[in-house]
Amino acid sequence: MRNLITTIILSILTVNLALAQSNPGKQWEKIDVSKTKSWDLAALKDYEDFIIDSTKVTGLMLIHNGKVLFEYGDIEENSYIASCRKSVLAILYGKYVDNGKIDLDETIGELGIDDVEGILPIEKTAKVRHLISARSGVFHPASYPGGMYEYSPARGSVVPGEYWLYSNWDFNVAGYVFEQKTKRNIYDEITRQLAKPLEMQDWDRSLQQKDGDPALSKYIAYPIWFSTRDMARVGQLMLNEGKWNGKQVISKAWFNEMIQQRTTHKEINKNVPTFRGSHVSMGYSYMWWLYENVKDPRMKGAYAAMGAMGQGIVIVPNIDLAVVFKTKAAYDRYNSGNTRLAIVDKAVALYQN
Repeated sequence: MRNLITTIILSILTVNLALAQSNPGKQWEKIDVSKTKSWDLAALKDYEDFIIDSTKVTGLMLIHNGKVLFEYGDIEENSYIASCRKSVLAILYGKYVDNGKIDLDETIGELGIDDVEGILPIEKTAKVRHLISARSGVFHPASYPGGMYEYSPARGSVVPGEYWLYSNWDFNVAGYVFEQKTKRNIYDEITRQLAKPLEMQDWDRSLQQKDGDPALSKYIAYPIWFSTRDMARVGQLMLNEGKWNGKQVISKAWFNEMIQQRTTHKEINKNVPTFRGSHVSMGYSYMWWLYENVKDPRMKGAYAAMGAMGQGIVIVPNIDLAVVFKTKAAYDRYNSGNTRLAIVDKAVALYQN
């Protein structure tokens, strides 16, 4: 009898947990804002005016508890997501770290990594985990723009793992390592691991194409094109701590590992002066940015995928919110760092419960 009661209780808890893990079906469901008490509806109109008048955003969604609270612009069009690609790769890594095909402690020397300008002996001791945390200490030129090389120390001057520098060389080699160890193409893995299980509405494999200048580095980049509403599905997956429709798409172990702090905001601000002076400081994990030193308690524990010109998937677990925005590169639009912070700050300020 006791075993039966225990089984019933566990079943109820399992059902309740599944209900707590919200996610959309094939179509996003919208919140009836006229009936919600958690959000400041008057301020929501002001937020829309801010997006229209003071930003260059081309698509934006606020997702609360798996439903659309607010949307703006074209949320269906696929466009370049810039460095958000790196956070997507971090998700893909999990399956193969879990099954042992990728060893985060394997060194690039053991992997046979070499490049146009050569790799120094000390640099060859960098591990895969250093690549995905931007701590490799390899300051070789990258094939693709977007790094912060103007702040890099001299090559060979730091021990791998001891110094953070946002480097597309690290991230591009991380993509190469992924494909070499798994024998799978990154874009095909997005289809397998994300697009299909999350029922992405706009994913188009034919748009995805690698890019880079092999004269600078042998390791080219893996640009990704997503729609805003498919980025929002990634955001909801992260809010669900890797779970979708009762299935752990990202293992809980990898989810926790992926967003664990690897670099403090203090070190980043020291190494890259352009980050200083903001009201928000950012730390870094495995290719995800971490909101640190925040004043708003609702933002404690928030983290983000961020990309040039104004791409973002910002996860705010304390209020079950994902703020997702796009700035289409083809329009030559650009949102400053302060504008991107304001997009998130003003969205979080709408929550009043």
